[in-house]
Amino acid sequence: MTVTVRTRLLDPAVAQAMSALSATAKKGLGDPALAELVVIRASQINHCAFCLDMHLAIARKHGVSEKQLDLLAAWEEAEGIFDERERAALALTEAVTVLTEGFVPDEVYDRAAKHFDGTQLTHLIGLIVAINNWNRVMVGRRIPPGGYTP
Repeated sequence: MTVTVRTRLLDPAVAQAMSALSATAKKGLGDPALAELVVIRASQINHCAFCLDMHLAIARKHGVSEKQLDLLAAWEEAEGIFDERERAALALTEAVTVLTEGFVPDEVYDRAAKHFDGTQLTHLIGLIVAINNWNRVMVGRRIPPGGYTP
């Protein structure tokens, strides 16, 4: 893909603010492997090849298993691969990412609240919001995969 104005267009201050939100949310969640599962799942839903390429590499670095990465798109059917905490986070990720109901269903939020304290839950939602922002920025600019180096 050739570099165009579209692919170069991102104000550094915007990128810095978005990066700060992502980093703060990940740190507050306190579970780097789970954070990567969350951002990968949102990126799958949003079809963001750049973010998938980047976060799959980071997930492997944090010890996420290949089995989890292989089955993440079908996590609901992959019994025994994801624990209940991970499943609650993934359900919340999907609900926040795809707001077809216009809101996050109470049962999805309550399920997550059973596994995360108030601060962790706030950071989890912040992380989901952050990756959705990044996905939209990268897809909107048509940034191809392969530009991330660990």
